[in-house]
Order: sequence, then structure tokens, then C-alpha cells
Amino acid sequence: MSPAALPAWRSLLYVPVNVEAYVAKAHRRGADAIILDLEDSIAVGDKCAARHLVPDAARRAGAGGADILVRINRPLELAVADIAAAVGPDVYGFLLPKIDSASHLRLLAEVIDTREAELGLPSGHTRLVPMVETAAAFPRMHEIAAAHPRNVAMSLGGEDFALATESEPAPDVLLYPKQQVVIAARAAGILPIGLIGTVAEYQDTDAVREIARRSRRFGFAAGSGIHPMVVPALNEGFGPSADECASARRIVEAFAAAEKAGRGSVEVDGRMVDIPVVERARALLTRAERLAARQAVPS
Repeated sequence: MSPAALPAWRSLLYVPVNVEAYVAKAHRRGADAIILDLEDSIAVGDKCAARHLVPDAARRAGAGGADILVRINRPLELAVADIAAAVGPDVYGFLLPKIDSASHLRLLAEVIDTREAELGLPSGHTRLVPMVETAAAFPRMHEIAAAHPRNVAMSLGGEDFALATESEPAPDVLLYPKQQVVIAARAAGILPIGLIGTVAEYQDTDAVREIARRSRRFGFAAGSGIHPMVVPALNEGFGPSADECASARRIVEAFAAAEKAGRGSVEVDGRMVDIPVVERARALLTRAERLAARQAVPS
């Protein structure tokens, strides 16, 4: 998928779809994406009623310009019912928990194809974010990431993955599998979503901001959280700073001048700049422009 077709995300905020107080305020939280949850935060006995809340919740939660995602359930019978209820014009896409294989993802995409056609929505309207959460899925990450053109991002569910591998969901334990998500997602041309660290202490926003910055250095594009307090820190940590943008512009301008002079490299701010460096600078400026355009959309 081309970078222009990917969403401009820094922060994704989970919201239980059946908690009206949270849904009502979701559009004011400043998150780039709101994840209306039908899975872990919904009791088993409430799942049927919860899925029918999605269309109205999606319309209201998206009023501030956030992309609306829905995390569906894993058992197939629940997943199919969730898809039937949640596909709609105000839902950007689905988080797919515990995806085991490319064929599993394609099966769900086929169900979405049918539902979009029934509703008269354009084919491909609903995007997908597969979640790797099992030991069986781990060696298949590259296949899962590239399994379908609906895919725009991928993440690793740390708690579930740690449970499946009988390990601790600690940052150092999860570092290797999370790095593999970055590589698999980038190889497939989609966004890796995740954090190299934990935001359990969400009130420490300075720590959250630093975790987001560290995660961005590892290649992650955005992070998710379950409390609105983390959203500004995620946005700042994953977003290019003013200083970074200024440096990137100097690099691009100096390299353009060097090319006109027939040179393939140039020194900028005491650093040697060649093609890989200038390409990173261009990518950073493009991301900054897309994020600025998102923020300029009136609510």
C-alpha cells in the first residue's frame, strides 16, 4: 500500500462501546483514532447488545475527525455478527484480535466484502488492523501483514501474546516480538502500531511521552492507550517536532542544491547527508504535512 493511502495516526484510544459517558466524550479527546471495543472490555452477556451500539457511537465519536475503528471478537460466530452490525459509513476499519494466519484474515475480509455490498458501500471501504496475539501466529506475521489490500496496520497484543507464550508482559521480554512486528508491517507497506514499554502508569505523562519517542525510534508509527490522559503524550511522542521538521527542510533544500551542482552528498549541520538521509527527511516532512492536514479538519 502506498504511504498516501495509509492513515495518519499517532494515537489510538480504546473506548468501551457500551459506556455512554466515554463514548459521549470520545470526539473531544484528541486521538487520531478511536477504537470502539467489542472484545475484552465487554462482558460476555453484553456483547449482543453492545454490537448494535456501534453505528450511533461511531457517528458521535468521529465528530472530531478521528478515524473510527472497531475491535471485534475472535470466535468466528461472534466475529461474523460483529461485522454484520458494525460495517458502515462511519466505521473506518476493524481491529482483528488473535489472527492466526493469512487465510483467517482473508476469511473475515470475505465476510466484510459481502456486508459492504449489502449496504452499498464502496468495496474496500473497511480497513483492517490484524493483531498478532498467539504463538502460532508469530512466525506467520509477514504473511498476515501482506494478506489483504484492506490491511493498513498491524500490532502485537502484548498481554495475550505473553499469556500464549507463558512469559511476562514486560518491556524487555516483548522487545523482540515487537521489533518483528515493525519489520513485518514495514515490509508489507503498512503501519506498525505499538509501544516499546508500558503505559500502565498513565498519569505519568512524561514517561508516556518518552516511551512514545523511543517506540518511534524503533519504527513504530503510533501507540494505543486505554485512558484519555495518554493521548497528548502519544501525539507529541509520535509526531515530528518543530525542530525535526526544520532540520528536515534544511536537509532537503541542501541536497537539492547539491544535486544541481552534480554532487551526491552534502554536509548539513555538521552531518554528511546522502540519499538515505534525505529520504528519511522527506518522509518526515510528508508525515508532518499529513498530520497537519488532519488537525486542520473542522470538527
